[in-house]
Amino acid sequence: MPHRLRGLAAALLALVLEPVACTGLSPAPAVNPGATDVVQVRGTVAQDLDTPWGIALLPDGALLVGSRDTGRIARIAAADGARTDLGAVPGVAPGGEGGLLGLALSPHYAADRLVYAYATTDTDNRILRFRYDPEQPAGAQLGPPQTVLTGIPKGTYHDGGRIAFGPDGMLYAGAGDSGKGGAIAQDTGSLGGKILRMTPDGAPAPGNPFPGSVVYSYGHRNVQGLAWDPQGRLWASEFGQNTWDELNLIRPGGNYGWPTVEGTGNRPEFVDPVVTWHPDAASPSGIAYADGAIWMAALRGARLWRIPLAGAGTAGPPQEFLNGTYGRLRTVLTDRDGTLLVSTSNTDGRGDVRPGDDRVLRLGLRAP
Repeated sequence: MPHRLRGLAAALLALVLEPVACTGLSPAPAVNPGATDVVQVRGTVAQDLDTPWGIALLPDGALLVGSRDTGRIARIAAADGARTDLGAVPGVAPGGEGGLLGLALSPHYAADRLVYAYATTDTDNRILRFRYDPEQPAGAQLGPPQTVLTGIPKGTYHDGGRIAFGPDGMLYAGAGDSGKGGAIAQDTGSLGGKILRMTPDGAPAPGNPFPGSVVYSYGHRNVQGLAWDPQGRLWASEFGQNTWDELNLIRPGGNYGWPTVEGTGNRPEFVDPVVTWHPDAASPSGIAYADGAIWMAALRGARLWRIPLAGAGTAGPPQEFLNGTYGRLRTVLTDRDGTLLVSTSNTDGRGDVRPGDDRVLRLGLRAP
């Protein structure tokens, strides 16, 4: 891991960026030149983080931030950014794109204080949960892990890793094809290359399209973003290979085409994406819904995309923000006050490490 430089320039705290033109999008055209929305960088919530990946928002506004490569979780206080080490998640085996990945709070967190994690082990990717007890000493605040789901294929690449509880109270997970050429993505008997849906205890969720299975949709290459709009529709971001990255509207039992189709296939047996990008403009990870749009963090594209949602599951012209300003972006989530929290991902071995990396930024959205 490169040496971590310190000291974020204070001028970045008030930076205001206008949307700029984008290219290589299909089916949506280039950014609307008349757009007047702006994104305001209000400040840095945390900096000098080591390979941050999953972030969970606590009821008091503090953040839990997981480190992919160390397997540790830290609490970042909302008021002053003070950091407390909770401890390491046992059994995490980092390597390649694997390690401690997504985090999510139990829908009953106020009562059970359970935190869920998607983690790579020596044998597989799996979902764990553990009790968070802030009354314990720093470094020892995570209870013993309980296994929720095992058997998600692991690989050097394409481990997926995003988890989130939906409005139905079920736990969803984006699972990658583990870099094995995509064959398992079309196999509904495998957990790889899928979006999974389960109860909080890991059982197949009621109403799943394949009886007795946690598989919810298939034919995915590497899903790292999950978010719901106010209509309760599930959206997912997906890494393509060499040609098209995707934003998909997820249908139960839908086949999203990988590896037969990358991007729009116009074939009735597959579900086409709503928007596609060339990988150099996207390589998408986390997504969130806010202000009538899906907001998507781009890694290789090193920018934040706003995709305005239209009727009938369609989208308007995407807009890009922060293009290259902070490097690779990994996770985006909506805070309770409507601001966005966005994390960088420059210490993951593929970015250019800058002073203060990695960090979590707070972004304000100003309507026209």
